Amino acid sequence: MTYGYADIARDINVLADFCGPRDIARPDRDSLRAAFGIERADVMVLFGGSIVAGGDVLAEGMRAGVARRYMIVGGAGHTTQTLRDMMHGLHPDIDVDGRCEADIFADYLAARYGLRPDLLERESTNCGNNITNMLDVLCGAGVPCGSAILVQDASMQRRMSAGLSKYAPKTTVVNYAAYRTRVRVTAGDGAATVTGVGGAAVCGMMEYDNPQTGMWRMERYVNLLMGEIPRLRDDANGYGPAGRGYITHVDVPDTVLAAHARLCTVFGTAGRAANPAFASKE
Repeated sequence: MTYGYADIARDINVLADFCGPRDIARPDRDSLRAAFGIERADVMVLFGGSIVAGGDVLAEGMRAGVARRYMIVGGAGHTTQTLRDMMHGLHPDIDVDGRCEADIFADYLAARYGLRPDLLERESTNCGNNITNMLDVLCGAGVPCGSAILVQDASMQRRMSAGLSKYAPKTTVVNYAAYRTRVRVTAGDGAATVTGVGGAAVCGMMEYDNPQTGMWRMERYVNLLMGEIPRLRDDANGYGPAGRGYITHVDVPDTVLAAHARLCTVFGTAGRAANPAFASKE
């Protein structure tokens, strides 16, 4: 089978569409009412693993009054240094040195939009304790969580939703991934075979058709997406009930599994390994 650059771009987009769901058209009250019959969510939460564009999404929701409370969750994890570097490049006036994701995003909201969230969570280090710490902070503040709009990086949105469904099964979860973008071939023959071409070289042939603020380098983005499918797949090695038990069961469509398998022939099967430095402490 010939596997060309255009095929690779298509398969990357298949993974992206699955990993980064949006359940509402916009983060506003009309869209929430149309999709869920809810006037306002109890809380809208931005997770610090997102690219900078996640802050713009939270600001849009705050201005639209889509929730009763607004929260940013994030200590320091595997994406934090990238956020610090990107935020410093975009807004040198924002202090990022050694600071947690929640504080960096809070300063971004204040500097760009004159907005402040109601709650910050500063200790979490991974998607699992993002959720458990979020729930602890909400409980401690007496904020109900019957419905929650989650804003996470599009590569990790579905897993974040499945995590909340595990720890708060009665909560109505509304997904709104921080961005939607597509990957396309930059130039040349999109049908050309890539046999024997390394993943980094392949990424060099790709570009975003709608890059968002603070978007990942292409190779990093592909690495994040590739690492999600093994985590979402509910088997002995995944994060679902049949594996580590971090999230609820997720049905991964055959089309997504097939796209991932084809991409593995180019990018390998390792994906993004979990960094033990950011594991939850028992």
